[in-house]
Amino acid sequence: MFYDGSCPLCTSELGVYERADTDNALVLVDVSSASFSGDEFINRSDAMARLHVRFDDGRQVSGAQSFVEIWRVLPSWRWMAKVESIPGAVPMLEMLYRLFLRARPCVVRGFKRFQGTFGKSDPC
Repeated sequence: MFYDGSCPLCTSELGVYERADTDNALVLVDVSSASFSGDEFINRSDAMARLHVRFDDGRQVSGAQSFVEIWRVLPSWRWMAKVESIPGAVPMLEMLYRLFLRARPCVVRGFKRFQGTFGKSDPC
């Protein structure tokens, strides 16, 4: 799982997934880390832009499908992965995810304000 460790919202969600990962199924890669420069399958810019999941066989998915794949391997979240069987659900989730990505900077600012870690004068 490739995630943006510089995003407090992302790391908060990641914490939920880490606690649920009782089988240690997820390998977490913080793409905001100075040690991540990308590889032959993904570059830093693409990795920072949206969530990506890579399988052991090299296949890679991003966006809403990434969430489905994460949910699929977490015992307490497997029920959420069943959304994939609902016709049109994953494309709808992808549309919502893309809308979220556009609003993400403002959402993160609000999240930081809620946590008390962001200046009040910073506009969204």
